[in-house]
Amino acid sequence: MEAILQTKGLLSLPSNPRIRALHPSHGLKHRFFSPKPKTINGFSSLSAINHGFQKLHSTSSKVEFFGQRDKNLFICRAEAAADGKPVFGENEVVVEPKILGIEVTTLKKIIPLGLMFFCILFNYTILRDTKDVLVITARGSSAEIIPFLKTWVNLPMAIGFMLLYTKLSNVLSKQALFYSVILPFIAFFGAFGFVLYPLSSYIHPEVLADKLLNILGPRFLGPLAILRIWSFCLFYVMAELWGSVVISVLFWGFANQITTVEEAKRFYPLFGLGANVALIFSGRTVKYFSNLRQNLGPGVDGWAISLKGMMSIVVLFGFVICLLYWWVNNFVPLPTRSKKKKEKPKMGTVESLKFLVSSPYIRDLATLVVAYGISINLVEVTWKSKLKAQFPSPNEYSSFMGDFSTATGIATFTMMLLSQFIFDKYGWGVAAKITPTVLLLTGVGFFSLILFGGPVAPIIAKFGMTPLLAAVYVGALQNIFSKSAKYSLFDPCKEMAYIPLDEDTKVKGKAAIDVVCNPLGKSGGALIQQFMILSFGSLANSTPYLGGVLLVIVLAWLAAAKSLDTQFTALRREEELEKEMERADALKISVVAENSEGGNGSSASGDSSSTPSEASSPHNN
Repeated sequence: MEAILQTKGLLSLPSNPRIRALHPSHGLKHRFFSPKPKTINGFSSLSAINHGFQKLHSTSSKVEFFGQRDKNLFICRAEAAADGKPVFGENEVVVEPKILGIEVTTLKKIIPLGLMFFCILFNYTILRDTKDVLVITARGSSAEIIPFLKTWVNLPMAIGFMLLYTKLSNVLSKQALFYSVILPFIAFFGAFGFVLYPLSSYIHPEVLADKLLNILGPRFLGPLAILRIWSFCLFYVMAELWGSVVISVLFWGFANQITTVEEAKRFYPLFGLGANVALIFSGRTVKYFSNLRQNLGPGVDGWAISLKGMMSIVVLFGFVICLLYWWVNNFVPLPTRSKKKKEKPKMGTVESLKFLVSSPYIRDLATLVVAYGISINLVEVTWKSKLKAQFPSPNEYSSFMGDFSTATGIATFTMMLLSQFIFDKYGWGVAAKITPTVLLLTGVGFFSLILFGGPVAPIIAKFGMTPLLAAVYVGALQNIFSKSAKYSLFDPCKEMAYIPLDEDTKVKGKAAIDVVCNPLGKSGGALIQQFMILSFGSLANSTPYLGGVLLVIVLAWLAAAKSLDTQFTALRREEELEKEMERADALKISVVAENSEGGNGSSASGDSSSTPSEASSPHNN
């Protein structure tokens, strides 16, 4: 306290006082709303301050070296010392306005992102349910089309999109890239509901497909179905790409751009709350439009009317997504990132792929995505084949999928409430391992029912169910639990892993992993199923071997999650250290600039300069 009082005396009694410098303080308004003065850190800088007063006292005829802000600096700081305010470079804490304990600046990011995620998942649920209805219940098609469709159509188109996206990311701004990708999706889905589907009977080569089927035999039913219902298959691929591109690349890439790791840990799991409310409402929406046929007269294509209503909602929500993206970009400040990240030059497509393959971090991320795709696909096709057998009508199938989506939303909402506790209590590594564990356990239960369905048939009959209906419900539960774990834990873990990466790796890595590896995992599962069916004669005969493959894939998934946890923790520590070094460097530059300015001022004052001891004479006296 004595040092503070002495300092106040020193600063309040200059040897050559000026009336303008001794004007009374303007009070709190002046302190909070005047331009922030340059600060000098700690009492260890008193010699630099004395040197500044030497310049102030000796250059009375050259006041242009010091603006009014510099003169008020010392007096205001001395007054602050007497009032218990920060002294000599102590940082003044600016209190951010808060709502419900959350900073307003953070809410300006989180609320629009949550609404964007709601709209994207609402659309994806409608598209996901509709694509299965179209390709599975169409005439001349069945669930066996899915492995061929994912392998020979979906995967090539996903790779082509990734190559195009990589090129565009080098020439377009982030905003232009976002709009250039999402608007074609919106246009296609609107055109499908009102143009392509009503004309499907005219544009589908039914006669040609029937002739080829008679020549090649029923084993080519799947590949020929792709030709027979090509517009439905195109819708299927675009709906799959909506999940890979709009959700994984566009939304999560944008969220990672404007949020910090601390905000991500706190709010990424909560994004799913709004998203799974979307699942609940979109499931009800699908069921509502699917049941419209009951109120229509005979001869009316109820599914065409249902499709127009659902595609209209998809288009509307697509434009809402664009509007929210525009608002965030114009009214939300971006967080500061470490500037010491290694700048990577612009790379071509081949160079980008080589770079991504050479990165252990990206390889582990790719393993996570591919493993999930293979694992979920090993049981999904079998379940959907039984689902079609139980619900052969498009409207009945779609109505059941609406209920399925609602149940998935409720389960995932519950998991979301637990996810933040899991992240806070156990960390990223444990959260990343929960999804493969859940998928393994539920998958074993589903395969067990398929293998041992005969012996338990009398028990099932007591509950008023047939073995087919029981398989449908058990498969639905398997998908519900697996997807809820994915949405609440797997997706946030995966997206958090991108945040510490530099921008070039983040953009191209997400494009390669989310656009290519996601369908690659699904196509890999489809290839495994095709091989098993051809080798053992049927899907039922290959079930034990598919269970063994599932076990191997999940173990590889768990190993990759463990490796990625170690690398993610190291990158986070490195980023925090770099930010601390940047702040220290900025502070050092500020102090050096103050000293340099003081030296130049002393040289300009010539012989009228006084010594440091003379500058401190008021204190000595």
